[in-house]
Amino acid sequence: MSSDLKVKFLKIYANLPLAAREEVIVVVDNEPMSWNVLRIEVENDTPKGSKGLTILWQLKIL
Repeated sequence: MSSDLKVKFLKIYANLPLAAREEVIVVVDNEPMSWNVLRIEVENDTPKGSKGLTILWQLKIL
């Protein structure tokens, strides 16, 4: 997982309103992931977290 993408994601996450963190941001392997769920995956360096960051980068969100 790219540390640059991880840092960008965590900076955006930190500035989100609490209510927005519950919203679905990405679908990985047919599983919708909210900002909160993706943060947990990213912090634990899981394959799903890496896929989620890659998708967000491809969509130009990161």
